[in-house]
Amino acid sequence: MGDRPRRGGGGSPPPRPPPKPTPPGSQTLAKVGLTSLSAAAAEAATFPIDVTKTRLQLRRGSPPPAPAAAAAAGNLVRVTSEIYRSGGLLGFYSGLSPALLRHLFYTPIRIVGYEHLRNATAADDSLLAKALAGGVSGVFAQIVASPADLIKVRMQADGRLSIQGLQPRYSGIADALRKIIQDEGFLGLWRGVVPNAQRAFLVNMGELTCYDHAKHFIIRKHICDDNTYAHTLASIASGLCATTLSCPADVVKTRMMNQASGKEAEGLLYRNSFDCLIKTVKYEGLIALWKGFLPTWARLGPWQFVFWVSYEKLRKASGLSSF
Repeated sequence: MGDRPRRGGGGSPPPRPPPKPTPPGSQTLAKVGLTSLSAAAAEAATFPIDVTKTRLQLRRGSPPPAPAAAAAAGNLVRVTSEIYRSGGLLGFYSGLSPALLRHLFYTPIRIVGYEHLRNATAADDSLLAKALAGGVSGVFAQIVASPADLIKVRMQADGRLSIQGLQPRYSGIADALRKIIQDEGFLGLWRGVVPNAQRAFLVNMGELTCYDHAKHFIIRKHICDDNTYAHTLASIASGLCATTLSCPADVVKTRMMNQASGKEAEGLLYRNSFDCLIKTVKYEGLIALWKGFLPTWARLGPWQFVFWVSYEKLRKASGLSSF
């Protein structure tokens, strides 16, 4: 009689079929969800620094005679004290809800868009192609998210009114949305969209390109593996690069978006972005374009650390490849 195959544990188990590849559409949706979660965590963790930065950029006046570093430190202390006196700890979270709403659109579009453009153009080794991919994805994302960004800046700036004993302009997102459309028209939601888009191009050109290039450089040179240490080093480098490139556009964007139009147009300080740039340099000096540099970098560094480390971890846990 011929030998029969054994049914017990003596035989080797049949090989498992290879896992089915995840459809591209499902991968994109997963990346959108993961970027939203990581961005919300990073935004909540660093929002007090963003409030301080915005208040610093809205301060106008002649450059003080003190050295630049001492003047910046003094302004930072004064602004922080004003925020705490007017609203306590909650004052540092004024405008958080529209900021979170903004990142539901802004971050997924720019991160996922950049990755698609990078892969479609085979830009893994081209720094220029990565820079263009980062800038283009940032501009598109910022145009879509500009209304939420406008509301966030206006609500953050309202904190100054409380210091003067005045009533804030807006009580919440819905109230701000209604009043802006009523007083400035529907297109008023995109006030400052040009400097907004300019800043987005520079920020994402610096942030995404530098993070992507720095991380792969670190791995390629065997400084460390693709782990938290590599992600931390890359996020620090990208934060410094993005801040240096974007701070002037950020100052102009913040001042333009804080202006109203329509019924309040007679009191406008700046006609357009270029006029704002010229007047800022003329009356406050060239260094004024980097107002808020320290809190901006202090925010971008932790923001990117929280975002990139959590995003890379979530991608790995979800079975997606590293960014």
